[in-house]
Amino acid sequence: MGSKTPLYEDHVARGARVVDFGGWDMPVHYGSQIDEHHAVRQDAGMFDVSHMTVVDVHGAEAESWLRTLLANDVARLKTPGKALYSCMLNDAGGVIDDLIVYGMGDHEFRLVVNAATREKDLAWMESRAAAGVSITERPELSMIAVQGPNARERAAGVLPEAHREAALALNPFEAGEFGDLFIGRTGYTGEDGWEIIIPSSGVVAFWDRLADSGIRPCGLGSRDTLRLEAGMNLYGADMDENVTPLESGLAWTVAWDPEDRAFAGRAALETQRGEGVARKLVGLVLEDRGVLRSHQKVIVEGHEDGETTSGSFSPTLGKSIAFARVPAAIGSECLVEIRGKRLAARVVRPPFVRNGKARV
Repeated sequence: MGSKTPLYEDHVARGARVVDFGGWDMPVHYGSQIDEHHAVRQDAGMFDVSHMTVVDVHGAEAESWLRTLLANDVARLKTPGKALYSCMLNDAGGVIDDLIVYGMGDHEFRLVVNAATREKDLAWMESRAAAGVSITERPELSMIAVQGPNARERAAGVLPEAHREAALALNPFEAGEFGDLFIGRTGYTGEDGWEIIIPSSGVVAFWDRLADSGIRPCGLGSRDTLRLEAGMNLYGADMDENVTPLESGLAWTVAWDPEDRAFAGRAALETQRGEGVARKLVGLVLEDRGVLRSHQKVIVEGHEDGETTSGSFSPTLGKSIAFARVPAAIGSECLVEIRGKRLAARVVRPPFVRNGKARV
C-alpha cells in the first residue's frame, strides 16, 4: 500500500481503478480513460494532484537564492501572483526536477514540485540553503486541477460569490489567494483551467461540489495522454538528471540574461550550447498502424539510433504519437522499431494538440 491523498476514499467510492504512482495510490481512471480525455478537451475535467509537493520559500534573500537555484529567472515575476515554469538543475546541467514557481510578494514564493522527486528536491534545496531564506514544505495542503474549455466557468460557481469575478479575471500563468484557496491559471493538459491549492481539511467537500457542478473526475491515465498531446514533458521519462534542458526541448526555460546570474548548471549548459547539442527531443506521429511507447528504437538514416521517451495513442488525433530523443541532424522522417517491425513516422515539433485543436 502506498501513500494516499485525502481524496482516496472518494476515488474508491466513485469506482476508480487505483494504481501505484510514484509511491502513491492514485486513480488511473474511473471507467474510461478515453472518455475522461475527451471530457477535458471538450468540456471540463478535474484531477486529484494532491500528491504534488508544495514548498513555500520566504525571507529577505529568497529571490536572490532562487535566482541561483533555478534555470529560469524569478526576477521576471515582477508582480505578486505571476507564475514561472523552470527546471532545477544539478551542476552538470541535468534536470533534478521541473516545477512551477509563483511570486507571492514580500519576499515570498511558492513552488510546486513533482511527487516522485520530493525527497531529492528538498535535499537539494536544503544543501543549497542560504542565510535569510526559509524553506517550508506544506503537507497540510491538497491540490485539484480543473481543466478544459468550460472548467473555469463551472468551477467559479463553486467559489464564494465574492471571489468569482476576481478568480475569472486571472490571466494565464497568474495566481491569487481567495480566502483559503490559492488558485493559479496553470495546468498540464494544454487546455485552459485552474490549479487550486486548498487545505486538506476541506478538499473532499470541495471536490464533491466541483463534481456536482458538472466537472468530470479524471484519472492520471488521461492526464498523461493530454499532457503528451500538449507537448509537455514528463519528469523521469522525457528528462531526468542525465539530460539537460537543451536536450529535452526546454531551452526556452533557461534565462541566459543577465550573463552574470550564476545558477546551478549554467557553466555546463553554456559549454553544451557552444559546442552544439548532439541530441534533441522531437515529436513523432506514426504513419503506419501500431502504438508508440517509451524505449522504442528510432532509426535515423545515416546517424546513430534514437529512442522514444514517451508514447501513446492520441485520442484527439486518432493516431499514435511520441516524444523521442534523437540525433540533432534528424530530418522530417524516421523509422520506429515496434515488435520487430520498422514502421514509418513523421517528425514534428510539439505540441500535437493545443486548446482542443490539432497542431500537426
